Amino acid sequence: MQHADLLAQIPLFEGLSEDDRELLAKRLAERKFVAGESVFNKGDAGSSMYVVLSGSVQIFLPPEEKGGERVTLKDVRTGEYFGELSLFDDKPRSASVDALTETILLELTREELGEHLGRSKTAAIAILSEMAERLRETNSLLSQRATTNVVKEIEENLTFGQRLADKVAELNGSWAFMLFLIGLSICWAAINKTLPHPFDEYPFVFFNLLLAILVALQGPLIVMSQNRQTMKDRAQAENDYRVNLKNELNIEKALSELAAFRAETQKRLEIIERAQRADRVRAEVPAKAPGGPLA
Repeated sequence: MQHADLLAQIPLFEGLSEDDRELLAKRLAERKFVAGESVFNKGDAGSSMYVVLSGSVQIFLPPEEKGGERVTLKDVRTGEYFGELSLFDDKPRSASVDALTETILLELTREELGEHLGRSKTAAIAILSEMAERLRETNSLLSQRATTNVVKEIEENLTFGQRLADKVAELNGSWAFMLFLIGLSICWAAINKTLPHPFDEYPFVFFNLLLAILVALQGPLIVMSQNRQTMKDRAQAENDYRVNLKNELNIEKALSELAAFRAETQKRLEIIERAQRADRVRAEVPAKAPGGPLA
């Protein structure tokens, strides 16, 4: 696969023109890693992103203490990328990356990207537009309620047949249904034994036929109900993911605002401290009386 085609698969660069992608692809540097070799470690200074040309790497969190196990975050394979945020900030790496197999990575450094954007205004606008779109989506996520009762919404839209299937599945898993079948069987047998002309003599072929039909109908209805329950679980899991994502974004926003508040408070405290120090210095130095004798 061509380097420019790999860049086209990255959301950050998909808005670039073909010419811009071709020029930017020429700035990619190939780096080879053997299996088990470290690409970078958590805490390292980050200034480049990587695209997997061949092979695979694993992103993980190293153990906090000696003897602990590392936490695997993701396996990145051919055509995928990682580390793109390092192109725009100077923060240290938040995870470590090791090569799982013999791997070739395409590296794009912040300097190369900055130089290209400086020469191409259209590329700069395209990347800024993509980042603005991501920010707009994030703001939309934060402004909407993520908590919804998805199970209730699904149940409100069920058809009569679907509701019937759920009721049948619920009834089949109850003691009431089991006791009903036992009672029906006893009554059926007793009636056909006591009547002078039984309508279903032993071995109760007609009753067995009814039970077979009942079992044949129960099976598909139960499967339909189970499939619907799986759909509810999947919807609930997706809703939980949205809630967790929104909470994470809100926490990050709160931490960012708290850091800015601390920095502003520290700055103001330093200003107040300098002003108090200056006042003490002025108070300690006696003012010279105008026209007074010289010492």
